[in-house]
Amino acid sequence: MVAVATFIALAVGCVIAAVVVLREASKMVESPPPPSFSMDEAYEWVVENLPDIVAATLTPEDVRNILKAQIEYFESRGVAQNGSEKTGAGDGVVSAPETVDYIIERCKATGDEFLPEQIYPVIEVQLDYLRAIGAVGPVIGDESDE
Repeated sequence: MVAVATFIALAVGCVIAAVVVLREASKMVESPPPPSFSMDEAYEWVVENLPDIVAATLTPEDVRNILKAQIEYFESRGVAQNGSEKTGAGDGVVSAPETVDYIIERCKATGDEFLPEQIYPVIEVQLDYLRAIGAVGPVIGDESDE
């Protein structure tokens, strides 16, 4: 009799656990967690995918400084989030020329000087990374996504 009661209790416990696991799994399918940005992964992606002509003019530390300035700009414009909390007060839209201008000025302030021709490829590869992890949407006005 005790063995039967133990078996029933174990079976009920397994059923409850299965229901909880399936419920949580279905929640993740309906709304997957937001993409998680990793500066180290982004840096590695950019270094690996940067055109050779540009990579030859930048040190790895230069690339990291450009990426840091870009993320800082994103945060100031409100396109970066920390968990579920949006940072900055912007409208969530940035343009490449504004980003490059910010990076040039920010890097000058820290003693680094870059040409726009060096920065544009870095931020384009960074945006490719952000698209690959699902952190950014398509370019506004891009007919290929319609």
